[in-house]
Amino acid sequence: MKMLEYIKMILDKVSFDSKLFEKELKKGLKELQPVDMKELRNWCYENFGKIYQTLLNKVFRSVKLA
Repeated sequence: MKMLEYIKMILDKVSFDSKLFEKELKKGLKELQPVDMKELRNWCYENFGKIYQTLLNKVFRSVKLA
């Protein structure tokens, strides 16, 4: 399983808790290449943008994407 797919699976499982979601998202981003970070960002906004938009904005603003 690719790391990106693994991170998506984890985020799906912890999405019920915003603190846990944020923690796992930050941890996952440290493991990814910039091209995968972009894909994860898009996936996160598609799947969790309605409930975690502010959190996603904060996390992805602090990450350097290529």
